[in-house]
Amino acid sequence: QVQLVESGGGLVQPGGSLRLSCAASARTGSDYAMGWFRQAPGKEREWISAISWSGLTAFTSSVKGRFTISRDNTKNTVYLQMNSLRPEDTAVYYCAARSGRFYSVNRADYEYWGQGTQVTVSS
Repeated sequence: QVQLVESGGGLVQPGGSLRLSCAASARTGSDYAMGWFRQAPGKEREWISAISWSGLTAFTSSVKGRFTISRDNTKNTVYLQMNSLRPEDTAVYYCAARSGRFYSVNRADYEYWGQGTQVTVSS
């Protein structure tokens, strides 16, 4: 069982930055791929980024070039650095873990989820 806890959300102005963290309760380094999803009010939860055990990364087109994902396996933590934030990035952001070395863009492939952290981009 892996417990995930997100932190780092908040209110930021358009064009600003935030860094989200996702701390895992168990060793995730070589055993889990990690993903970030978000859910805006009235919308489906959508995949935005993922990282494999070896550090391969992927991003959905709407955040590519603005967001980066990284992991520190010594701390069992994954980060999502979000730059040039826009009002449409406002959502609850969730991290997720899936067994195995390779990431997935499919929500159903992730076994463990955090509780989410709110990101609000507004002036």
